[in-house]
Amino acid sequence: MKNRNETDALNELILVQEMKYANDLEQLKEQFHIAYESVKPINLVKNFFHQVTASPEIKNGILSNVIGFGTGFLSKKLLLGSTHNPIKKVFGTLFEFAIANTVSKHSEGIKTIGGNLLKHFLKKTRTK
Repeated sequence: MKNRNETDALNELILVQEMKYANDLEQLKEQFHIAYESVKPINLVKNFFHQVTASPEIKNGILSNVIGFGTGFLSKKLLLGSTHNPIKKVFGTLFEFAIANTVSKHSEGIKTIGGNLLKHFLKKTRTK
């Protein structure tokens, strides 16, 4: 009789271990799928842009640089237009980068001044 109970207990222990193994294997497969999805290039790019857009320091830095380069480009176009002279093109490019650098370094002040001017002009148009 004692031999039978030990066999039943052993069989029961084997079933429990098999169920635990199946559960662990399923969890391992899920973790592998999650890791595989996160390493795909498109998901890496998505995660990178999500982190960039979530960080206020990076967002402000990008915005400052975009404002700087946009201002530099516009100032070059306004100053030189479309010229075919290579010397003017070189000086125009240098001027563009100088303006872009200056504007990107002082973008907070420029944003404040631009916002105040915009409010001033909007206030004038409302009163007329």
